[in-house]
Amino acid sequence: MLMVASSLLAQNNVAEEVAWVVGDTPIWKSEIEEQFQNLRYDNKDIKGDPYCVIPERMAIQKLFLHQAELDTIEANEGQVISRADGQINYLIQELGSKEKVESYFRKSMAELRQNYMDAIRDESRVQQVQRELTKNIKTTPSDIRRYFAALDADSVPYVPLQVEAQIITMEPVIPREDVEDVKARLRQYAEAVNNGESEFSTLAILYSEDGSSVRGGELGFMSRAELDPNFAAVAFNLNDPKKASRIVESEYGYHIIQLIEKRGDRINCRHILLTPKVSTAELTASTQRMDSLRSFIDEGKLTFEEAALHISSDKDTRNNRGLMVNGATGGSRFEMNQLPQEVAKQVAELEPGQMSQPFVMTDKKNHTVVAMVRLTNRIDGHRADLRNDYQLIKRMYEASESERILAEWLEKKIRETYVRIEDGYRNCDFRYKGWIREREGEAASAASSTNANS
Repeated sequence: MLMVASSLLAQNNVAEEVAWVVGDTPIWKSEIEEQFQNLRYDNKDIKGDPYCVIPERMAIQKLFLHQAELDTIEANEGQVISRADGQINYLIQELGSKEKVESYFRKSMAELRQNYMDAIRDESRVQQVQRELTKNIKTTPSDIRRYFAALDADSVPYVPLQVEAQIITMEPVIPREDVEDVKARLRQYAEAVNNGESEFSTLAILYSEDGSSVRGGELGFMSRAELDPNFAAVAFNLNDPKKASRIVESEYGYHIIQLIEKRGDRINCRHILLTPKVSTAELTASTQRMDSLRSFIDEGKLTFEEAALHISSDKDTRNNRGLMVNGATGGSRFEMNQLPQEVAKQVAELEPGQMSQPFVMTDKKNHTVVAMVRLTNRIDGHRADLRNDYQLIKRMYEASESERILAEWLEKKIRETYVRIEDGYRNCDFRYKGWIREREGEAASAASSTNANS
């Protein structure tokens, strides 16, 4: 995303001269310079001469896009719009306002959004072509064993310390009067907006407990699927951008909402979020209940798995009998820095099979909960091996096979495609073979082949 963003800022100081031609599509010198500035802006290691590496990367993308045209592969426009809006929202959050974003990039919001959409659309189409080319990779245990046996020692990755853990959480009871106090405050804010006494965005900055408060509560364009169902049901029924909604309860707390704009199946709105605070007394009571539960498990009256299934308030782990799942990998193993900070602190003190004492933490919905974790397994840091890291090695094998298939496809595609590289861009050690023809006849033949395929 930062590379795309920086490309929007890069200035075109190079004359519009052609550096490469791939098929019937030119690669301009100004485009190469722009990409070079992107990489320097992001402190990316180019690993080679930028005037060789960058145009080759651009040419490769054009070959994949040409194949996407032949196969009539299109991007999902809903996803393109969603990602583009997400990146625009990120820039607004980082820089503070739409006006500051436009000033920084010296482009209108419409131009920025279109640039993002074009880049994301191309990326999606390239990825679809690559998936189609590699979809038939077959993986067998014997393939993986042979692959691992052939790796030299330096290619075997080091796997840091990993753990597997179970968790039980309890949400302290929030007294009804505390909930009513939050609702009363939100009703007061809504009345002030609806009576024209206050701006919704000002109240959001002052009082909302959501990260969007710095933007006056603005969320950016989002689809129904990206919003809490209760929140979406109210937000998508709003019609008057000057009014505040009724109070909405979601899994994150209580909201009022104001419409900004509807665009097809997406909506941009502001909101104010308030959450009732857990009292010290209720937190103490929940800790005591968790401590009693721990005693029952210690005494064998029930297992940790049974307690998690029937008592835990965390729905993501409850039906998994408490086992925590790593969202980054889909597996149950975590590196310590992938765990919530409070959980990692407890796990670091445990031996496999041991339970922690009850502790207080903030969950991913920003709720204060009382938790208890049990360490089920610890795998010390080590060089990867088939017994402990089969899935990791399998992913490495599949990535290697994908790279081989795509490399073979690209070299064939290069041979079949007309390519012309201007002086100053030819003396390169390219990653793929065949960009520079030994005989002019080869280029002419490839051009003819490309035109026939088109």
